[in-house]
Formats: sequence, C-alpha cells, structure tokens
Amino acid sequence: MRDHATRDGSDPQSARPFAAFEWMVALRYLRARRAAGFVSVIAGFSFLGISLGVATLIVVMSVMNGFHIELMSKIIGVNGHVFLQPADTPLNDYDAVIERISKTPGLKVALPLVESAAGVSSPYQQSGALVRGVRERDIKRLPGVAENVKLGTLDGFDVAEGVAIGQKLAENLSVRIGDKVTILTARGATTPFGVTPRIKSYPVVAIFQIGVSEFDGIFVFMPFEEAQAFFNKEDEATLIEAFVDDPEKMDEMRARLEKTMGRPMIMTDWRQRNKSFFEALKVERTVMFFILTLIVLVAALNIISGLTMLVKDKGRAIAILRTMGATRGAILRVFLITGSAIGITGTIAGFGLGIVVAKNLEPIRQGLNSLLGLNLFDPNFYFLSRLPSVIVPGDVVMIVTMALVLSLLATIFPAWQAAKLDPVEALRYE
Repeated sequence: MRDHATRDGSDPQSARPFAAFEWMVALRYLRARRAAGFVSVIAGFSFLGISLGVATLIVVMSVMNGFHIELMSKIIGVNGHVFLQPADTPLNDYDAVIERISKTPGLKVALPLVESAAGVSSPYQQSGALVRGVRERDIKRLPGVAENVKLGTLDGFDVAEGVAIGQKLAENLSVRIGDKVTILTARGATTPFGVTPRIKSYPVVAIFQIGVSEFDGIFVFMPFEEAQAFFNKEDEATLIEAFVDDPEKMDEMRARLEKTMGRPMIMTDWRQRNKSFFEALKVERTVMFFILTLIVLVAALNIISGLTMLVKDKGRAIAILRTMGATRGAILRVFLITGSAIGITGTIAGFGLGIVVAKNLEPIRQGLNSLLGLNLFDPNFYFLSRLPSVIVPGDVVMIVTMALVLSLLATIFPAWQAAKLDPVEALRYE
C-alpha cells in the first residue's frame, strides 16, 4: 500500500495529525462563499467579540490596578502607615517615643503631629479643613507633600509663620502665594465664660498638589509650634505618624512596635483607616472581571453556533472527504482548526488592542475631552486628578489564557458532531 501511494504521487506525511491538507480545508471553510456567507459573518462577530472582550478586560483590569496602586501611594504618602495616639496621658514625651520606635527594624521615619479640624476662610470663600502642625524637617520627608509643591517653598517653614495648603483648597478659597487665609477653631482660650473660639490669619507660603482631589481640598499644614499654641497643645503632640519599608507586612510591624513604644498607646494602621475603601475597590475589581468575562463567553458561544451551522452547511463536503479516505480524526481536527483560528486570532488582536489602549489611556481621555468637549473622569468627582493605568503581567496572562481556553472548548462539540457524521446518510438524498 505504501509503495502504491508513493507511485500515485501522494504524500505519506499527509496522514499525520494537523497536516497541511487539514489546515488547507479548515482555512478554506473560513472564507465567505455564497451559501456559507452567513456562517462567515457569525465567525466575524465571534472574532470581534473575543477581541473586544480581551481588550476590554485588559484595559479595565489595568485601570483597577492603577487605581489601587495610585491610591495606595497617594493616601499612604500623606497619611502614613502607622498612627500612635496617647492612651492615658497627653503625648508630651513624643521625642522620647520617636527615639525608641525609630530603632524598630523596618521603620523608615516617625514624626509628631498636632492634628485638628478647623474652618478656613479667605475674603472670597470659606471651607472646612484638617489642619496638621508639623516641623519643617518632617514635612520635607512627607513624599506626598514635599515632592508635589507646585507654588512657593517649604524652606524656612518653621519660621515663616505661614501655612501650606492643597491646590484645590487654594482654588476654592481663590488665594495665591502671599495671600492670607483665616483659620478658626472652637478650641480657643479658656475664659470665665467658657472656651472661646480662636481666629488667626496666616499667609500662604506653599501650594501643593498631591493628586487626590479629596486631600488637595482639605489639608492645611502649619508649623508645629504654632499649631501647639493655636490648638492649646503646649509641649505635646496629638499623635505620632510613622512610615515603614513594607506596608503589606503590617502585622509583623505592629508586633515590633508594641515592644518598643514604652508607654500605653493606641495603634492603628493604614488598613484600618482605609479598610472599607480598599475592600470596596477589591470587590469592584472582582465583579468587573466576571461581568466583562461574559463578553468573551458570548463570543465563544458564537463560535459554537457558527461551527454548528458550518457543519450543517458542509455536510456533503464532509461526506465526500470521508469517502475519499479522510478519517474521523482528520475531520475533527479540521473543525478544531477552524474554531481555534477564530479564538486565537481574536485573542491576539484583543491582546494587542488592550495593551495599546491601556498604555495610552490618559492621552486618549484628554483627546476625547478636547474632541468632544467633554470632561471624562472629572477630578471633582473622583479621588485622582488623572486616569491611572498599570498593566500587571499576571492579569494579562490570566485573561489571554482564559480566552484561549474558552475558545478551544467552544470548538470541541461542533468538531465532534462533524467527525461522527455518517457519509452514507449525508449523501443519501444528494
């Protein structure tokens, strides 16, 4: 038989799985022909659905990751990782406590703060604010503030007798560098008639932009000693704020700090202060992933319907191939190649589109705003002033793998139907 096949000019390698003959037939079935035109349209929609599904998943996951990372760096860059508040007695030994905890392995920096809510006003507007008294050497070590000063300077902050405010707050109050703002607190001087409010004006010496609109519109930093006098906290601090090397290992860090504090303190960390926010972000990320996965799933179902119709349409051709010697396995592989080609090419196209969009999301947003006159992602309604996007390779691999697996699974049933087709039944009424 082998010699006969060779004399006839046939290729003995053509019987191998996924031979050139099977690829030729499979790709031929993908082309639009008169009767199979509708099948090719369904294949096109399947390709488009998988491409858009994969691209959308990559972009959305990148945005969610960007939100998480950006908010972590912004919120923690201003608020710190660990907060120590006095439990029984006022915190007038803050320098001694800082000296002790600074020896804790993994602690980067610790600083005392005088913190209180207050009212802030200008001749034009008024607003609520969170006033923080901080020393010059400490505010220059706050990455969220020192690295984002847009106007003015923090040099000489201790002796300038002025305040540093966020850009959004400066815009709300309509003030610039050198203008004065008035700070009002209900915790003023104690008189025979009770505690009277305290009001004092301070020049604006610096304007910073953290990048989180909520923070840029509420924070006011004033010199530490001035804050002590203003809020009646002579020779004491209201809390100690600390930054650590690895904020993800807070349990270990808390255990170390408890051994070095040397006095009763109430300890909280960034997870407790922002727990509900980051939990909501995590849940939203998971829900969005499953919702958008439905796009890929629907596209995979389109592959099933398209291949099922193709099998019905090509019944006579399948029967002829079987009578000419094609095995059930060869027919199975032909339709596996046909369906897989849609899924693989769609996934590759979606991968490329998703990466390009995710890497250029902010320019795309700005371009759409300019072109359509819109204000997409308004900083007044969101925490961040820009649309963040961080591509995590692990997420991309998971999305691509999921799309490929769904596409390959979608081809199995129609391919199996084609393979079990009886050529006698298919040709009986031809």
